[in-house]
Amino acid sequence: MRNRQLLSGLLLTLAFVSLQKLCYCDDQTVLYESFDEPFEGSWIVSKNGDYEGVWKHAKSEGHDDYGLLVSEKARKYGIVKELEEPLNLKDGTVVLQYEVRFQEGLECGGAYLKYLRPQDAGWTAEGFNSESPYSIMFGPDKCGATNKVHFILKHKNPKSGEYVEHHLKFPPSVPHDKLSHVYTAILKPDNEVSILVDGEEKKKANLLSGEDFEPALIPDKTIPDPEDKKPEDWDERAKIPDPSAVKPDDWDEDAPMEIEDEEAEKPEGWLDDEPEEVDDPEATKPEDWDDEEDGMWEAPKIDNPKCETAPGCGEWKRPMKKNPAYKGKWSAPLIDNPAYKGIWKPRDIPNPDYFELDRPDYEPIAAIGIEIWTMQDGILFDNMLIAKDEKVAETYRQTTWKPKFDVEKEKQKAEEEAAGSADGLKSYQANIHLFISVHDCLQKVVFDLLNKVADISFLSAYKSKITEVIEKAEEQPNLTIGVLVSIVIVFFSLFIKLIFGGKKAAATVEKKKPEVGESSKSEDETEKKEETAAPRKRQPRRDN
Repeated sequence: MRNRQLLSGLLLTLAFVSLQKLCYCDDQTVLYESFDEPFEGSWIVSKNGDYEGVWKHAKSEGHDDYGLLVSEKARKYGIVKELEEPLNLKDGTVVLQYEVRFQEGLECGGAYLKYLRPQDAGWTAEGFNSESPYSIMFGPDKCGATNKVHFILKHKNPKSGEYVEHHLKFPPSVPHDKLSHVYTAILKPDNEVSILVDGEEKKKANLLSGEDFEPALIPDKTIPDPEDKKPEDWDERAKIPDPSAVKPDDWDEDAPMEIEDEEAEKPEGWLDDEPEEVDDPEATKPEDWDDEEDGMWEAPKIDNPKCETAPGCGEWKRPMKKNPAYKGKWSAPLIDNPAYKGIWKPRDIPNPDYFELDRPDYEPIAAIGIEIWTMQDGILFDNMLIAKDEKVAETYRQTTWKPKFDVEKEKQKAEEEAAGSADGLKSYQANIHLFISVHDCLQKVVFDLLNKVADISFLSAYKSKITEVIEKAEEQPNLTIGVLVSIVIVFFSLFIKLIFGGKKAAATVEKKKPEVGESSKSEDETEKKEETAAPRKRQPRRDN
């Protein structure tokens, strides 16, 4: 009974905590759009004539999860969802988050959201277009040199009343794959903004810093005086020609850069009287050529055939060489300018447009708009969230995006491995075919060589055996090249032994120095007999 009471108490506590978390999430969630249901009715498609792109309620590839799909290429798209009430961005932390998947990849297109100001700023949902006023623009954009996750704050200048776009400097790049990705922007009360891609912080910036935004929200305190003018006697030259310098007497400014090489000689065989080009002897005047209308016909020119074997034709001229006396135009050396005052710049004056801010003067958000012109189809938007707490956004990432991403990642990995295996198999097969071709070629070479070896006259006693080996090898295509090469080595060794084996004895005899007189003659005759007898001594070994 006691255990049952403890279990009941635990379940009750767990249910209470879960309810508390649910209520907390609901309390901190300003807007959440899952697109589980068709978007018609809750989203308003722009009726502006420029926006002809068709939105579709479609499943994400490989999932049962629905999203808002860009269905056509090369179209402008416009669609809006209004909040129940405008959100004041000045009140604490605000988190903007959504998922987007480029199912066909992304070559040129945007997938960013515009967080729109209230309609009293001068726009309507049905007339939504690129000029509709927004407070924040956030999301990926890629085309040509552009590849970034935008974060743009459109802020009202308190001095001029003009709304200015302030762009985040050095924003993150867009992931280049076909997986679902989640983009998060966190605006904090201390003016910090963080950009997350797939839950990982990619950029942190200060909204009031000129190092992070261009142009800076807070202008410079001082500016160059537009009325200030550079004095006429202001000398900006750091160096000047030395006024005391004099051109040397031997400085010849008229000397040419190059002169003829007087040491050069005309190559022997140079054909002075032969032109480099001659009339083509095979050319004939066209039958329809009219001298009166077309002028006198001339045969086309070809290279003079006589010049092909000669070092050159025509008038020979000495080559040019660098003139050692050339110095060019003389100029005085430079010295420090005693009148140098530095580079002039106007004096600074207080900036009449300067203002100070403790926090950006955000405009409220009253709607989410997608206004894009994309060359890409297959862009799928999903799980749009506006929340007041980072933990809420993290919870949605873990429950809605992460499971899909993990499945897509595993599928992508399997496809890459399969593609790699297929490529590896193709490479292996190609190598096998190459090996077989080389094997067949070598086999033919070896057989031809063996046939030639068998025809050698002093191997006639072995010809039948050699022929038998060749015939067996030809009947067995799988006989390895190693065996054939071994046979060749054996025959080659035998060939060397037969050809060079007896000359060593003869050479030994020849190295003996003859005696003076008759002994020398006797040894010569003996040596000749040994030479003629040597083959007869080897004959029995051949029969073996």
